[in-house]
Amino acid sequence: MYKKIKEISGHSGAIYTSCFDGNFIYTGSADHFVTRWKVDEAIQDKFAIKMDQSVYSIDFIDEKIIVVGLSNGSVHIFDLQLNKEIKNFKQHIKAVFSISYNKNKSQFYIGDADGNLSIWNSKTFELLIYLPLDCGKIRNIHVSEQGDLFVVSCQDGTTRIFETVGFNEIITLNTHVGGATISHFYPLNPSLLLTGGKDAHLNIWNWQTSELIKSIPAHNYVLYDICFIENNTKFITASRDKSIKIWNTESLEVVQRLDQKSGGHKHSVNNISKISENSFASVGDDKKVIIWGKSNK
Repeated sequence: MYKKIKEISGHSGAIYTSCFDGNFIYTGSADHFVTRWKVDEAIQDKFAIKMDQSVYSIDFIDEKIIVVGLSNGSVHIFDLQLNKEIKNFKQHIKAVFSISYNKNKSQFYIGDADGNLSIWNSKTFELLIYLPLDCGKIRNIHVSEQGDLFVVSCQDGTTRIFETVGFNEIITLNTHVGGATISHFYPLNPSLLLTGGKDAHLNIWNWQTSELIKSIPAHNYVLYDICFIENNTKFITASRDKSIKIWNTESLEVVQRLDQKSGGHKHSVNNISKISENSFASVGDDKKVIIWGKSNK
């Protein structure tokens, strides 16, 4: 079972996004800061970046460079070793809700509130292609383990799968009423896809045949994140309903619920960052970073 190990405070606004580089947790907030935290000590590191807008999305490139997406559509790239900004651009004019790095292809993907998708070379920062999908807000982009595919979760209720050579759309699934918000390839079978949406359901698809295998009423409100742990035998869902759920990957049954009674969040849980196979961090609208770890008790 999992329990709260540490709680970290310091942001003055809701925390929308987070990522872990192997040593530190980085968070992005409505208070315009990207902040770095020491996991073991549960304190703020000296590193922080002050932006001019709310920070909606962040991701690493090889754990040395951080890409930051803002509420006004601008994207800023920082070299963490040089401790300086090395690139910024405004290809997007609306909020950047999703950034995802593909190490195998040296690419990163950006999705915005208008349904526009841009694909970039992660070494040269060259724009490879710009795709106006006209699908509403792109809440999440997930890259397959092999890097040959990526999935886009869209406000129009569709989940779209692209290949990473010619960037052709392979298939479009009508996944969730009201909007799709999160997706993740199922590690036990790469032909299966987990999706979550505003309908609060967790759906399992055979994406190659467009068949809906199972639909589970997983939460009371929209799902915002999915993260696999314990060598893919468990996965986590996070929701606007203030709760986190731990699932058995094979049976698709809930094995634990983490909420305010467990010392969890008082408001929406927006993002999960995996720290190890047996620990993770959650962030939310209550301005908290909570570290969870597996207990033998």
